[in-house]
Amino acid sequence: MAGAGDGDDEVQWCFSQVKGAFDDDIAEADIISTVEFSHSGELLATGDKGGRVVIFQQDPESKSQPLCRGQYNVYSTFQSHEPEFDYLKSLEIEEKINKIRWLPQKNAAQFLLSTNDKTIKLWKISERDKRPEGYNLKEDDGRYRDPSSVTALRVPIFQPMDLMVEASPRRVFANAHTYHINSISVNSDNETYLSADDLRINLWHLEITDRSFNIVDIKPANMEELTEVITAAEFHPHQCNTFVYSSSKGTIRLCDMRASALCDQHSKLFEEQEDPSRRSFFSEIISSISDVKFSHSGRYMMTRDYLSVKIWDLNMESRPVETYQVHEYLRSKLCSLYENDCIFDKFECCWSGDDSVVMTGSYNNFFRMFERGGRQDVTLEASREVSQPLMALKPRRVCAGGKRRKDEVGVDSLDFSRKILHTTWHPHDNIIAVATTNNLYIFQDKC
Repeated sequence: MAGAGDGDDEVQWCFSQVKGAFDDDIAEADIISTVEFSHSGELLATGDKGGRVVIFQQDPESKSQPLCRGQYNVYSTFQSHEPEFDYLKSLEIEEKINKIRWLPQKNAAQFLLSTNDKTIKLWKISERDKRPEGYNLKEDDGRYRDPSSVTALRVPIFQPMDLMVEASPRRVFANAHTYHINSISVNSDNETYLSADDLRINLWHLEITDRSFNIVDIKPANMEELTEVITAAEFHPHQCNTFVYSSSKGTIRLCDMRASALCDQHSKLFEEQEDPSRRSFFSEIISSISDVKFSHSGRYMMTRDYLSVKIWDLNMESRPVETYQVHEYLRSKLCSLYENDCIFDKFECCWSGDDSVVMTGSYNNFFRMFERGGRQDVTLEASREVSQPLMALKPRRVCAGGKRRKDEVGVDSLDFSRKILHTTWHPHDNIIAVATTNNLYIFQDKC
């Protein structure tokens, strides 16, 4: 399995770390709802259903040690969102973090955007390792002195102190979405970003919180005529005028903001025609796209629907150039997956740093990697059994029917409550992070 910058070398994935308690009784607030590497890969952020953001930092000593590159330690933890109540609609707004997106680093501080269903916040993450001492009008513990007792002027000096990481909210972008926000994406101009809900996409300036521009609106005049909703949206990594959004009907629209202020008329429509012989009651549900991601090069985009991952060339709209079946063995189980609501699970997907491998999650805490060009694919498992330092991951296989081999897992014994929805890949190294309910597993290649 090739990976970031490895050419045709075989990559052996091994366990690096697992974060979070191994409790059988998991609190709802501790379930991880998003995971994202920073642009350098030095920081890794997770958001959970309790509105918290936890940031891990790559261990500086481990960067030069190939076997320990994947070591991350807690850097900062803060409460990003609180539960709110919309009194006009009598609706409770959950604190759950839907998405986190890092801004490219420009100075010593780091910035990230986090969003729940309604409100986006810009956070500044900064370090302090010095403090001023020698105030004139107050003591070092903060108590004010009697001005009459000050007989000489002192020049305050900076003294070393224990490193303190501060997370401070710099902007709050609110009151612009009627429906739940499902995506945020920072533009390559590093000045604007988009936020998308079920029916609208808004464009924001990072410095302006009191207004945004509505760039896509698919809400019909009569809501009874509604046939599709927006499921994900992302800016092109290099062209600041271009973005895509996907729909519940399995289509992807590419829009150019230079064409008009309101991008209701798309530039390109990517859609694969369904084989009529395979049409079923579940066709529309399983064709809904849960995630769309541009490749780092900007030439391709990847979409994830319920059963497959598809790679699209931006120059060809009629069909994907590559299709990978994630768990085709579940096609016969769609009826029971519909009844237990699993069919509505929103799996995400991600690219390796050099765009040669794609990764996405599945059930039973399995996650899948597909080497582009159809050379190889592998199923791996994030479980307590593999949580030994540098323990190699054994490929897992699912038996769809017939006689089951000793090392295979039967479809009927898959645990659908254990699922990997959120995955992320280090931008430069073969280090990956996958979220399983309340645990974050970090794996790396065995050099």
